[in-house]
Amino acid sequence: MYDEFASPRIIRRLGDPPQHRGSLSGDSCSDVFELSDGSFAVIGTDRTEELDAQLPADAARADYERIVVITRDTLLRAKRDIPDA
Repeated sequence: MYDEFASPRIIRRLGDPPQHRGSLSGDSCSDVFELSDGSFAVIGTDRTEELDAQLPADAARADYERIVVITRDTLLRAKRDIPDA
């Protein structure tokens, strides 16, 4: 039975694991995951302070949101696993 108030679970990684993208230790590296509620989770570097003032006029960030940067390679490798719809 689906519980709409339950926290989403990580279903799968999108793209290659960090070790396949050149991370020597695999301890910390950008990553993208699909969640059980259909949303996506991203592990990246918090660059909110640096980039917040550069957001376009039609973009906004809530206090609880962060601007997270992932490598180009991480996103390109995840692209093949991102559903079209």
